[in-house]
Amino acid sequence: MDLFGLLPSFGNFFVTIAVFVVVLSVIVFVHEYGHYIVGRWTGIHADVFSLGFGPVLASGTDKRGTVWQVAAIPLGGYVKFAGDADAASGKDAEGMAKMDDQARRRTMHGAPLWARSLTVAAGPVFNFIFAFIVFAGLLMVEGVAIDEPVVGEITPLPAQPFELQPGDRILAVEGVETETLADFLRSAEEMPVQSVLRYTVERDGRIMDVTGPHPQPPLAGSVAIQSAARAAQMQVGDVILSVDGTEIATFSELREIVAESGGAPLALRVWRAGEELDLVLEPRSTDLPLPGGGFETRFLIGLTSGAVFEYGTRSPGAFEAAGIAVAQVWQVIRTSLEGLYYMVVGQISTCNLSSPIGIAEASVAKASDGVVEFIWFIAILSVAIGLLNLFPIPPLDGGHLVFHAYEAIMRRPASDRAVQVLITLGLALVLTLFALAIFTDLTC
Repeated sequence: MDLFGLLPSFGNFFVTIAVFVVVLSVIVFVHEYGHYIVGRWTGIHADVFSLGFGPVLASGTDKRGTVWQVAAIPLGGYVKFAGDADAASGKDAEGMAKMDDQARRRTMHGAPLWARSLTVAAGPVFNFIFAFIVFAGLLMVEGVAIDEPVVGEITPLPAQPFELQPGDRILAVEGVETETLADFLRSAEEMPVQSVLRYTVERDGRIMDVTGPHPQPPLAGSVAIQSAARAAQMQVGDVILSVDGTEIATFSELREIVAESGGAPLALRVWRAGEELDLVLEPRSTDLPLPGGGFETRFLIGLTSGAVFEYGTRSPGAFEAAGIAVAQVWQVIRTSLEGLYYMVVGQISTCNLSSPIGIAEASVAKASDGVVEFIWFIAILSVAIGLLNLFPIPPLDGGHLVFHAYEAIMRRPASDRAVQVLITLGLALVLTLFALAIFTDLTC
């Protein structure tokens, strides 16, 4: 379902801002709630829980004395605990000097080291837990593919004399046996380069030969965000009929043409819901993560091959879904860390950085792809932001954990002066990286 299909000017500035605010607010709330609830469990009182910064738009006080508020600048949020001088958790030394032992224990800076560390770490951890729950929940609701080549609803394609029907069990394609769905998908590489192929199927207990589409037609199964295809307004379900006047019948032909283009513009003839359109797009140099680690740079247009029919699905059990969800969280973490490393050493472009501008554009793009894709994107972004906050840079959570580690090793906290200086330097570094990300979004 397209969340914005009814809007007359999808993608306009106000829609982009609204979607970005929704996405960021969800992630920030999860992060800050982690700080808040673990702090409460460990005996640290929260004075303020704020979504956003700046002038307060709405607020209320709960029975525990915590002020819950929404502020005007929706670029983050914070929990201000008792004893904090500011939203960055700087110490209010003067105020704490006037407290007795019981009151000091309820502050962030007067609580035991274990309580402070758990409270600080809880923000990123809750981001990871949130993503895990979303991934597992969507897998259980949407299901996972059954490894059996049984035809579901057939994807609309340009008019062809297809005889394949929903419910057919595919036994072979052009004589190549397909015992499993994986066999069927792999068979695409062995098939003749033509739009119509011979299928051997089992239908109502009978085995027969029928005609059907190539297992991997030039069909858009997904359109990547911030890609050439997205910029050219290609949509899921589009079928590429020709490239620069040359007709194509398979997705592999399209892939080869793009790889050999050297980034030159390509003129595409596209079939969309019965109509033919002419689009021009320019392949973009893209850094891709490799399965075994590392990256490679290739020219891409941002399309993946679509399925010729819907695959059968089953609902995974809780343990299976949990395992897949954990793997997905880890994949996001690993890819993010590898990408950062390769940017630092100069092996891939800094254009892979995204600022709020890029994130806002990506949020709108994913919202237009459907509710499931949008929620999945929020979960991925939650992992990325949780990971970012663990970097050992004050005033990020990771920086505070470094201070706690110093205190545990040295048996005394770092001096207030040293902490303040490091927080100032860390903030300057964060703002510099923020500016760099905005620059890359505007120039790449």
